[in-house]
Amino acid sequence: MNTGPRHPRFGSRRIRFLTIAGAVSIAVAATALLGGFRPQLYSVTPDEPGDQRSELVTTQIVGIRTFERPGGITVDENVEYGTQADGAVLTLDVCSPAITPAGETTLEAAPPVVLSSEDAATALRPAVISIHGGSWARGDKGNSDWRAVCAWLASEGFVAYSVNYRMVPDAVFPAALDDVALAVEWARDPVNAQTYGIDPDRIGVFGGSAGGNLAALLGTRGSGSLTTGARVAAVAELSAPLDLSHKALVTGRAPAGLQNIVRDYVGCETLRDCANATAASPASTLDRSDPPVFLGSSTDEYIPLSQATGYAAALERSGVAHELVTVPGTLHSIGILDATMREKVAAFLHTTLGE
Repeated sequence: MNTGPRHPRFGSRRIRFLTIAGAVSIAVAATALLGGFRPQLYSVTPDEPGDQRSELVTTQIVGIRTFERPGGITVDENVEYGTQADGAVLTLDVCSPAITPAGETTLEAAPPVVLSSEDAATALRPAVISIHGGSWARGDKGNSDWRAVCAWLASEGFVAYSVNYRMVPDAVFPAALDDVALAVEWARDPVNAQTYGIDPDRIGVFGGSAGGNLAALLGTRGSGSLTTGARVAAVAELSAPLDLSHKALVTGRAPAGLQNIVRDYVGCETLRDCANATAASPASTLDRSDPPVFLGSSTDEYIPLSQATGYAAALERSGVAHELVTVPGTLHSIGILDATMREKVAAFLHTTLGE
């Protein structure tokens, strides 16, 4: 048996063979994908009940929990709005306002719009995409707190689309942003817009905490007209992390837990020189064509107030209309969405999206 070294030509020939075989395998895989092959489909709805809790961790009746849902609102659950290339099946819930026939009255605090039977069949409403929080890693559109948000928006006369999106650790930035952008495009599609009676030129977005970050990013995604593609006409967010840079979070001494959450979200071991951290900070893509923004925050909560004030300053420099509302205390996200804050957010959305 020859145990000496192989001839160089044999080695190079073998390498070429393996290279060709690998290229053929890739080509076959690509052909299969182009031919309609998909990875195994999976739902982004959390499997564990604990992962479906909202970011409002207190048991107190505060914020959105003080909202009393009026009668007549309808909820269309688990409507599929898309499937991503990795097999993720994306769903949303649609909360539609009550319609009161002309001549009838209601005693609800936030009465639905009064329409004649003819007008009810043709009137188009503004829409709001609602994005839950949960550190980009947990939460669900259907938990009681975010279902209440959906119902509240509907009670204000908006058609609300409460969305689920891919989360850490299954997916990192920009997966969640791509998902919520797809939800806007789906809602704007003429067939879907007609189905739910919305005006595709009047779509806004509301989010809290991690969902607020995604809402703000939707506002800065793209440029120009606010009535096409995934563009939105208004952004309202509460307690959002908005500057994910090393300077803001590490040098700025943000809580270590927040730094860890952000690193997981952007998929970087460190925030220093992390391109995704920059891209996931909405100020990095602001321009004058972006929609008006409402920012709400507690003064002493987990997300540093500087996140809101810093972004408000960036909006000012870019010439983008905005409103910043702060409240004392430590409550987070939809924990500050009490009657007073609901009134302010609703007034902003009505002004920017029209009645």
